[in-house]
Amino acid sequence: MGYEETAITGRARLRPLAGVLAALLVAHSGTRISAIAIPWFVLVTTGSATQMGLVAFCELGPYVAVKAFSGPLVDRFGPRRISWVADVISATTALLIPLLHAEGMLSFGVLLALVAVIGTVRSPGDLAKDVMIPEAAERCQVPLERATGVQGVVERLSGTVGPAVGGILVGLVGPMVGLGVNAACFALGSLIIAAALPRDMGRPQERPAAKTVAEGGKDGGYWHSFRQGFAFLRSDPMLLTLSVMLGITNLLDAACTAVLIPMWAKESGHGPSEIGLVLAAFSIAATVGSFVAAAIAHRMRRRPVFFLGWLVAGAPRFLILASGAPLWVVAVVIGLGGFGGGFLNPIIGAVTYERIPPELVGRVRGIGEALTWAGIPLGGLLGGAAVAGVGLAPVLVFAGVVYFLTTNLTGLRPEWREMDRHRGNGRSGRSLPATSAEPEPSAS
Repeated sequence: MGYEETAITGRARLRPLAGVLAALLVAHSGTRISAIAIPWFVLVTTGSATQMGLVAFCELGPYVAVKAFSGPLVDRFGPRRISWVADVISATTALLIPLLHAEGMLSFGVLLALVAVIGTVRSPGDLAKDVMIPEAAERCQVPLERATGVQGVVERLSGTVGPAVGGILVGLVGPMVGLGVNAACFALGSLIIAAALPRDMGRPQERPAAKTVAEGGKDGGYWHSFRQGFAFLRSDPMLLTLSVMLGITNLLDAACTAVLIPMWAKESGHGPSEIGLVLAAFSIAATVGSFVAAAIAHRMRRRPVFFLGWLVAGAPRFLILASGAPLWVVAVVIGLGGFGGGFLNPIIGAVTYERIPPELVGRVRGIGEALTWAGIPLGGLLGGAAVAGVGLAPVLVFAGVVYFLTTNLTGLRPEWREMDRHRGNGRSGRSLPATSAEPEPSAS
């Protein structure tokens, strides 16, 4: 076999994983752009931190609620189909915002409704892409830890490109152009899923017989599938504890991104470009950390690396913003936090994929991610109300203290000793917990 033929074969072998990661990159980059464009648009047009938090709530509230219930649908209809449809609807809805604004028809109520639609359809789309990662890794013969490490790199890259581009676009030409770019990113993601992935990839995990469904049998109902996912998550203390901890930290992260950093920028005399710079500093360093994690994940002891990453990535971000330090100091401290944070998602991804059987990935991941995201809609809302009530600095200090206590006290629980149990063994071989004691599924 010649060199050119070998190179072509190698590229073809990596095509499934590369396709999913490319779709994740463009979709997440667009989301990061809108995360700057929409809050800044609300802030400069209304001057209200509370309304800025309300917009974040209206997008992320439906996102979390739908994710909890979309897992069985992803398993049944297939993650490829769900991802494509979700990206098409997201692109169309995101494009409506600048179009209606140009026509003078974008009231605050209409904006809330549109961002709620985006949050609703984005949720199953993101879940579907995540679900395809283990299948793509298996097809490409890539170790799962390395695949989740590269997934972490992609997520961090999108967190770098999105805020940087978003900050520049909003600062130079306004937030509506940023939302147009967001729509283009969703459209590109749908094209990648449709054209780049192998045609037999992302098929449904389960296809119940028509008779079973019609008769409401135990193997076919939607609610039975949902309860299977919930029962499995509840039976695994490691995954359940991880979900609760992430729910608290994500709430604080959401408040920081949606309200606290924009308010810090405004009160310190900065603008959207500085918001993009701070977020990009975190993401660039986190990307480097994810690269390192992807390269050496199979050699790391997960537990000490995991909690050291939280120690660096958590509380210091909030405290440096409250200190009144110069911009370059803020960027350096937040960048160091990003490097520590870069090690977290690869470990989280490997642990969860290893512990969940393939046929349950959609529903268990959906419920688990809904728990971890449950506080995010409230983050912006509570952050805005807290800043309006007591001021920015006290809120930043309080958030930093809560972040520190959550991540460090959680690490004392015995479940975390299991983090390395399945290390290097690939997908979990765990079976579904017994459900004979569960009530019969209601008609779906």
